Amino acid sequence: MRMLLKVEMNTESSNDLIRQGAIQGLMREALGRIRPEAAYFTVENGCRTGYFFFDLAETADMPSIAEPFFMRLGAKVHYSPVMNQEEMAEGLSRMSGRG
Repeated sequence: MRMLLKVEMNTESSNDLIRQGAIQGLMREALGRIRPEAAYFTVENGCRTGYFFFDLAETADMPSIAEPFFMRLGAKVHYSPVMNQEEMAEGLSRMSGRG
């Protein structure tokens, strides 16, 4: 299932990792684990925030994906199922009985 993972990083924790030169390694490790089709970074609610779009093969993978963000960044983590344009068109056609 295609998912959006939103990671809102705690400012103090992320500052510490930046000072240590470790945040890039954490992100590289996390992105290597989830292999996102897209990753975007911004500021939300005054915090560094990452948005990762990826395929979640099994729900049992959710803890191993989220825990590094919780433990190392003190992050708030949110998962949302998402669709691309083709998937939405398919869903809409199923609603109208044409799919």
